Amino acid sequence: MKRGQKPSAEQVVLMLRQIDVQTAQGKSIAVACKGADVSEQSYHRWRKEYGGLKVDQAKKMKDLERENARLRRLVADLSLEKQVLADVAFGKLVAPERRWQAVDGIREKYGLSERHACRIVGQHRGTQRYVPTVPADEDELTRAIIALASEYGRDRYRRVTALLQAAGWQVGKDRVQRIWRREGLKVPSRQRPRSRLWLNDGSCVRLRPLHRNHVWSFDFVQAQTHDGRSLRILTLIDEHSRACLALKVARRINSVGVIEALADAMCLHGIPEHIRCDNGPEMISKALRKWVAKTGPQIQYIASGSPWENGYCESFNGKFRDECLRQENFYSLKEAQIVIGLWQTTYNCIRPHSSLGYRPPAPVSYPDLAFRLPMAATIQ
Repeated sequence: MKRGQKPSAEQVVLMLRQIDVQTAQGKSIAVACKGADVSEQSYHRWRKEYGGLKVDQAKKMKDLERENARLRRLVADLSLEKQVLADVAFGKLVAPERRWQAVDGIREKYGLSERHACRIVGQHRGTQRYVPTVPADEDELTRAIIALASEYGRDRYRRVTALLQAAGWQVGKDRVQRIWRREGLKVPSRQRPRSRLWLNDGSCVRLRPLHRNHVWSFDFVQAQTHDGRSLRILTLIDEHSRACLALKVARRINSVGVIEALADAMCLHGIPEHIRCDNGPEMISKALRKWVAKTGPQIQYIASGSPWENGYCESFNGKFRDECLRQENFYSLKEAQIVIGLWQTTYNCIRPHSSLGYRPPAPVSYPDLAFRLPMAATIQ
């Protein structure tokens, strides 16, 4: 064994055996230790630690000691990591940005290395060292997204992305989503998915729209002017194309008003095969049923107290309330007719619809509506 080199457990046991043999021959411990090139202090220490062990037993003991030391280190590291996460990381560390902040907090508070802190948090070191690049048009794009979110309050980031792309922006939905979340813009709550309402047996109430002018549906929406007087709005849509065919605004609308709105829409868009509606007094009137029977379509009434069976129209009414009625104060009937008419044009020609692949029901180019929608010119 070289001088200064620490002997292994097997070498220690062999040297002890050598010294025992020499002492058995009558030599003193000092002479035997000098012959083995070992100090008496080391001999007594080794005798206390390895006395009576064989070579293989000494090796196993050293292995167990190393394993115990390793386990103690692991327990200490796990306890430290648990304490670190409890002190620095509040809540779930899902986003890379939150992990990045947690790693910096751990290194600052506990003085750990970047490798150790990233392992505790579960952050990749490449992600931790990544320096984001801010495009030159970031501020301008952020202003455009905020403006669109203010204009179309119900929209999600995907629909805003479609509007930006239609206006000429070379931008993807991931970048828009990042800015959307950073600015804290509205994200509608996730709703419980519902099963389809149509059946394969050709049920009248649950008739599935197959093509344009196959199924129309209409309903009424209540509003009021600034002085508290009521407004009644007839909403008529094509369920297949999602186009809004009519938004008739008046103080009162009876069966004659419904017939007039249907007649105007049929003159512009053709005669549908079916018309879906609920069981209101204007819908079940003899005059309306007689007129529709002579015109050609079939009226499909939904079950009483089941507005979800007229889901297309109810969904449109919700968008209409959120994006128009709750955003405006009407001071007269004429003002309401003009503002609602402009919103109808926006809905049909500009506003992307998710069920149509984020395309509007009747798309037109932005310059054609620039005089009506200042937002389009602003975004460009």
